[in-house]
Formats: sequence, C-alpha cells, structure tokens
Amino acid sequence: MTRRKKISMQDIADKLEISKNAVSLALTNKKGVSDELRSRIIHTAKEMGYGPYAVSDNGESNILVLVPERIMSYQDNDHFQFYHDMIWGLEKSIRRQGFNAVIAPIDRESEQQLRLPRLFTDISYRGVILFGITLPEYARHVWEQNVKLVMMDCYHRDLPCPAVTSANMEGAYKAVSYLIECGHTEIGFIGPVNLTTSHEERWLGYWKAMQGGGREVKGEHCLTSSEGYDYTAEEISSFLSGLSKLPSAFFCGNDRIAYILAEVLQERKISVPGDISIAGYDDLQYDSSSGVHMTTMRVEKELMCDAAAELLLSLSGPSREAVRWSIAPTLIVRESVQRIVKRA
Repeated sequence: MTRRKKISMQDIADKLEISKNAVSLALTNKKGVSDELRSRIIHTAKEMGYGPYAVSDNGESNILVLVPERIMSYQDNDHFQFYHDMIWGLEKSIRRQGFNAVIAPIDRESEQQLRLPRLFTDISYRGVILFGITLPEYARHVWEQNVKLVMMDCYHRDLPCPAVTSANMEGAYKAVSYLIECGHTEIGFIGPVNLTTSHEERWLGYWKAMQGGGREVKGEHCLTSSEGYDYTAEEISSFLSGLSKLPSAFFCGNDRIAYILAEVLQERKISVPGDISIAGYDDLQYDSSSGVHMTTMRVEKELMCDAAAELLLSLSGPSREAVRWSIAPTLIVRESVQRIVKRA
C-alpha cells in the first residue's frame, strides 16, 4: 500500500498563497494573524489532513514536538530566527521519515504549573521531542509521562533520557584553540554556566583548551553565573567595570552574549577586534549596532533535526538510558578576531 503523503505547513501556505510564518502563527495560536485568516488556515489544515488532523492508519502517524513559547515569540527575541529554523527543520526531518510533526507550544504559566499541552492527551503520537530549555521541573514532568521521549538542544543530568545536542565541549575547545592560535594569551569567558548544560559544556571546552594551550584561566576574567537565561548589557558592563585589566580576547557561550559584549566595549571606546577579540557560539543572525561580524561555532541545525527524528524513531519504547547524540559544529572565522603579531 502506498504511504499517504504527509502534509506540511508549507503545503498549507502554498494552497492559501500566504507565508508559512502566517500558518505557523495560526496553528500555534500566536498573535500576528487576523481571526478570519486564522480560521481559514485551520479549516485548510483540517481539509488537507495536516498534523493532528491527519487520518492515521495505525494511530501513531504523529510526532509531538513540545516547544517553550518564549523561543517562538517574534517580540524581543534575538534568538527567534535560530529557533525558528530548528522548528521548521524538525518538521522537515520528521516528514521525510513519513510522519507528521505536531508543534505544541508551552506557555510560561503552563511551564510553571507543570501543565502539559492539550495535544499531549488529545491526539495519538509515536513519541515526543522536547525542544529547547525548560524549567527542570517541567522536563521531569514530561519525562515521568512514560512516553518515547528525546530531548533536543538541552538535557538534564538527573533525567536519564536520549538527547541530541551540539557537541558543545568540542566546539568551545575548537573556538578557544583558534584564539590561542591567533596569539592570545589571556582569554576570558562569559556564559551562564549555572543555568544550562550547553553553557556548562562550553565552559569545560574553554577550560580544556586553555589548559592544553598552556594558558592560565583567571577567575576575574570569567563571568559564569546569571539569574536569567542570558546576560543583560548592564550585567556585562558591571563585570567589565570590576576588572583591573581586560584580557585580549573573550569566548562567549553564545552569539547573543558576544554581540552584547561587543556593543558594551564599543560604548567604552574599546575597539573590536583592534583592542579585544571576541568569539561566540551558534552562528546567530543577531541585529547588532556594533557592526561586528562574529567569529563563531555554527550549530549544524539540519543535522541535529535529522538526528532527533532518527533517534526517536529508533526507540522501541520509553527509554531510561542517557543516550547522547552530539553533532559537531563548524568554526566560522570572521572579523571579530584579530591575530596578534609578535614583534621581533
């Protein structure tokens, strides 16, 4: 029997001759489309058999993708394009495997109250991908549901569960090794190590590269904790003000931090890379007033999406094994790092 074609958001967008962003907003119940257009999109999704509206031969044609709503927002979110690409990439990867990706946003209130999306109980699905950083308590709540589960882009060490991430430690090691290769002897680190496993692993990669390169890790050059998921310009400015002497380079746990650092330094009349070099992580398309093009580690998003879909579909049942699939990032050299020329 011929397998039924899986309908994507792009298929709905093409039929209605609208953007796929509009379809995404409507189907995830976000602001940005009119009630009339939202109704048309939902009607078309049902008519075409998209996602949860698909007719299933065995009740398991769907894969549920849980996503914190804050990373899907268009407002005040510098990471939107990065996560937007990952969400669409997951849908594409899952569809290639012959399944429907059903995106279920998790709003802040639901996350805090440990409330699962209605789709969790309203539809049949083959398994669940928990994408992005959630509160540890919420991740545990999902983990306790005893479903086939893969965590993507983040995991928790006290929850033995299959996970797909960037190879954070190896990527950070490569970025810092490049700074050392460029002649930098004092290199600082900025990243909220206390909040996520990804920043923790990037901190370890930084430390290993510094040790391997014969460089001293100076505590006063490192900002490793934050109350929020990312630092503010005020936090970074306060950190810099506390330094008696600036290092010649910084490695930052992500590009958003790197670009904020560049802006703060330039406000202080400190040139990037003339006075200080900076390397980041993610290859984030950040709208920065600094004008700097950041040297970074590019997260291979498409490969991560393919791996998450493949890993989930390989599970024969709920897994309590800490399987880790790490996808190697790629070093992208741009103008934010300057080589130090040694004088004879």
